[in-house]
Amino acid sequence: MITSQIPEINDKVKEASSWVVLLRQEMARVIVGQKHLIDSLLIGILSNGHVLLEGVPGLAKTLSIKTLAAAIQSQFQRIQFTPDLLPADIIGTLVYNPKESEFFTKKGPIFANLILADEINRAPAKVQSALLEAMQERQVTIGGTTYPLPDPFLVLATQNPIDQEGTYPLPEAQVDRFMLKVKIDYPEQKEERKILDSMATNSPNLTVNPIIRPKEIARSRELIDTIYVDDKVKDYIVEIVFATRKPSRNGLKLDDYIQFGASPRATINLTLASKSLAFINGRGYVTPQDVKSVAMDVLRHRIIVSYEAEAEGLKSEDIIQKIINTIPVP
Repeated sequence: MITSQIPEINDKVKEASSWVVLLRQEMARVIVGQKHLIDSLLIGILSNGHVLLEGVPGLAKTLSIKTLAAAIQSQFQRIQFTPDLLPADIIGTLVYNPKESEFFTKKGPIFANLILADEINRAPAKVQSALLEAMQERQVTIGGTTYPLPDPFLVLATQNPIDQEGTYPLPEAQVDRFMLKVKIDYPEQKEERKILDSMATNSPNLTVNPIIRPKEIARSRELIDTIYVDDKVKDYIVEIVFATRKPSRNGLKLDDYIQFGASPRATINLTLASKSLAFINGRGYVTPQDVKSVAMDVLRHRIIVSYEAEAEGLKSEDIIQKIINTIPVP
């Protein structure tokens, strides 16, 4: 790309991203605070990537997703994952019609734009495998026939960090399919007071006005593909990902603490998420700060720490932060 084209792209992005401000304002009428959560959902929608949310109950995870679905005029389905859940409960199954003496396809709740997979780590491996095809291929197979899923299609999964009894660890292949893993924290004290004022009633106002249509999301994605990423920023992204595999190259004594580093999918997702964040902020180019802002959410679930790290109380977040702090910013 010729650098002289950057101002033109910048103007296009500023104009095309005007709906982001309106969407944030509309969601803020229902959701108090949680700016990071809302921006992460927007990055997922714009990058066509799935999001794994981790946080204690009551932090507006479900409400945020329902509000977003209403604001972009898309179909929302919530699936409560339980140990007795079957793949057919998610993707659908063939049902026999005795009158017609033939089978017909009954589609499951996966056929929606936004899927909330609540407490995803409570379902067994067969269910996880059924969900994996939907997440990766944007399609499901029922009775030998393949059905495409609607566009946009986004899985937003939640897991509870404080209650691990009766849970199944997510397979590494599936965890890697999530573009972002976002940790949701408690609201600030002032925000909680606002929550009290707006929600402490038997009939809170949760009406959401539609702001944008799925077709406009698709057009925004096309524009995001044209956002400029300088070669130095690309090298910076690759350097960060490589440092999760061989940190000693950058003078970091962390090799013994990392069992497996991030895959090339992390490099792709880190670039896409940075471009989407630039779009959200109305810019036609990616800055190193964009990369640093999304790096934690893109990488935290892709690094498997060693027993030595666990023994010393080091988490993947600690390693990522040291890498980000060490690698020179272009």
